[in-house]
Amino acid sequence: MQHVVLITGASSGIGKSTAKKLLEKGHIVYGAARRTDEMQELEHLGMHTHFLDLTKDESIISCVEHILKKEGRIDVLINNAGYGSYGAVEDVSIEEAKRQFEVNLFGLARITQLVLPAMRKNKKGRIVNISSMAGKIYTPFGAWYHATKHALEGWSDCLRLELKAFDIDVVIVQPGAIKTDWGTIAAKNLKEKSGSGPYAAFANAAAEGMHEAYTGDCLTDVDVLGKTIAKAATIKNPNRRYAKGFMAKPAMALRKWLGDGIYEKLIMSQFK
Repeated sequence: MQHVVLITGASSGIGKSTAKKLLEKGHIVYGAARRTDEMQELEHLGMHTHFLDLTKDESIISCVEHILKKEGRIDVLINNAGYGSYGAVEDVSIEEAKRQFEVNLFGLARITQLVLPAMRKNKKGRIVNISSMAGKIYTPFGAWYHATKHALEGWSDCLRLELKAFDIDVVIVQPGAIKTDWGTIAAKNLKEKSGSGPYAAFANAAAEGMHEAYTGDCLTDVDVLGKTIAKAATIKNPNRRYAKGFMAKPAMALRKWLGDGIYEKLIMSQFK
């Protein structure tokens, strides 16, 4: 069955890979992102592109209305757009913290609100929210990013219950460490925010560790995630959650079973 799919953050990384996988399967794919110039390759493969800024309500409305006018429906929404704002809580401005929530949660929620009426009318649909293992664990200097992902996990679970009566699925994907530029960008942001001042020694050590981890050989190839998300978006009876990628399942299991004290000792031991 051919689906009409809207995927946010389709210009690079996980979003781009997912779009390719869906196009290969013959689905009608709309990729939305701020950097439309970086979606030209996907356009050549048959993807429709649209500018989207999740911090601007008019941009979100325009994107959804454009697709509904052309296709008459949106069968699947993949909320993939997001970024990681890293730095000590004391060093990250509240303005930046709000922007992190605007992109990672509130913009996601708004676009979901806008696609739901059409899904309810068709009595079917699927929302796939790209969370992270960060939504179940916690690490130093990622407070605002972790907060958005923890919030997204709870928000998605509540939404799933609300939409059961309309046959609309809500699926969460929890990536681990993936071969994208996400980690190196986050490490750079951490150094810029907290690389000097009272947190400097700790922050620089954390940034170096993050950079090494995200340039190492253990990372999961982005296409593994793309395949997983494409499956979650189109399979008949999807799981509620898909944890995929380096350290995703082990990290979340350690957080769940060790207890806060032992877990925190384990995390802090990485910076000695």
